[in-house]
Amino acid sequence: MGLNNSASVFLLTGFPGMEKAHQWISIPLFIVYLSIILGNGLLLFVIKDDHNLHEPMYYFLAMLAAADLGVTVITVPTVFGVFWLNHRKIIHETCFAQAYFIHTINLAESGILLAMAYDRFIAIRNPLRYSSILTNARVMKIGLGVLTRAGLIIMPPILRLHWFPYCQSQVLSHTFCLHQDIIRLACADITFNRLYPVVLIFGMFLLDFLIIILTYILIFKTVVGIASGEERSKALTTCASHIGCILVFYMTFAILAFLPRFAKHAPPLINISMSYVYLLFPPFVNPIIYSIKTKQIQNGIIRLFSLSNSRT
Repeated sequence: MGLNNSASVFLLTGFPGMEKAHQWISIPLFIVYLSIILGNGLLLFVIKDDHNLHEPMYYFLAMLAAADLGVTVITVPTVFGVFWLNHRKIIHETCFAQAYFIHTINLAESGILLAMAYDRFIAIRNPLRYSSILTNARVMKIGLGVLTRAGLIIMPPILRLHWFPYCQSQVLSHTFCLHQDIIRLACADITFNRLYPVVLIFGMFLLDFLIIILTYILIFKTVVGIASGEERSKALTTCASHIGCILVFYMTFAILAFLPRFAKHAPPLINISMSYVYLLFPPFVNPIIYSIKTKQIQNGIIRLFSLSNSRT
C-alpha cells in the first residue's frame, strides 16, 4: 500500500436519477441549513450575552450548539457545491479531513450529552454543592476531555484511509464524505476499518447511552424522594430538554447504524436520505427543544429582542 496522490479525487453524489431536480431539492435543504445556523447561533449568542445563563448547564448547552454548528458548516460547501454548481470533485485529502471532522463532532456530541446528564445529576442530587463541584474550570476540562476523546478515537481508521489505494469506482454515495462510504472504494484489506466502527458503536456510543440511562435512574430515584410536588415537577422540567435531545440523537444514530444491516435491499435513496436526517435532524431540533422547554432560554431570547427593539 502506498500513500495516495493528493491530486486524486473522489466524485460526490446527490440523489442519483434526480439530478434535474437537485436545485429544487436544495431549497428545503437550504432552509434547514439556514435554520440550524440561525437557531444554534442564537443559542450561543443568548448564553454569552445573558449573565443569568452563565452556569454549567448552559455552558454544556453552548458546547452542544457549537457541535451542531460545526457539523453543519463542515458539510455546507460540498452539499451545495453539488446541488447548485454540480461541483462533484473532491480531493482525497479534503475528503478525509471532512470525514474526520464529521465523525469527531458526532462522537463529541455523545460525550456532551453524557456530560449534560452528569450536570443534571449533580444539580438534583447535590444542589447545595452544585457550584463548588461544577466550577468553570472543571466544565472547561470536561469539554476539552470530550473533544480530545472524540478526536483521538476516530483518528486510527481515518489515518488508514490515506494509505489505501483506490482502484475501484471513485464515486461516493453522498454530497459529503463519510468513513463507511470511502472504504467501500478501497482496493485493500479493510478488515480493521470495517470492524473498528462496530467496536466504536458498542464501546463508546452504547456505553455513553447506558451511563446516561443509569444516571437518570439515579436522578428519578432522587426526585421521587422529594416531598414537595412542586419541587419534583421543577426538577423533572430541568431534565425534559436534555431527555428530548438524547432521544433525537441516539434514535437517529441507531436508525443510520442498523438500517443497512436490516434493510439491505432498500433503495439507495433511503440510505442517502437517512444520512441527511442523521446529520441535520439533531442540529435542527435541539435549539427548538431548548427554546420551547427551557424558560431561562425563552427569557434570554425575549430579553435579547427587547433590547434590540428598544435600541431601534
